Amino acid sequence: MPEEIHGSGCSRPDAACSIGKLELIPCLDRTTLASARTEVRHNANVPVSRETPPTFLVQAEDDNVDGVQQSLVYFAALKKAGVPTEMHLYAHGGHAFGLRPTSNPITRWPALAETWMRTMGMIPAANQKDGGN
Repeated sequence: MPEEIHGSGCSRPDAACSIGKLELIPCLDRTTLASARTEVRHNANVPVSRETPPTFLVQAEDDNVDGVQQSLVYFAALKKAGVPTEMHLYAHGGHAFGLRPTSNPITRWPALAETWMRTMGMIPAANQKDGGN
């Protein structure tokens, strides 16, 4: 990126949000991944270190495309590396629940992400947003 756009030269984001989609296991087909006998391991092509930005994860346990195991393994790798991480697992939501509000509680994740970002100091606290009044 040109310096005038990029700023200080640091390309690390302040935070990362993985919302129901983690393609961390590229070599396994969906049938194999769904098998209870398949051990899901962290993909070395998705590096995790102390330099990984704080991460917010949301996952539906009934996602039959990107299984919950991938999010759990990634969460464990983040915690092991000492990365500030918050994870929310929901029983229902399926795959690609996105931003559209439905009757499923999982679609209320944007409010949780906002609270997390406030708690992490990434955005001003609600009472500071309007000047503290």
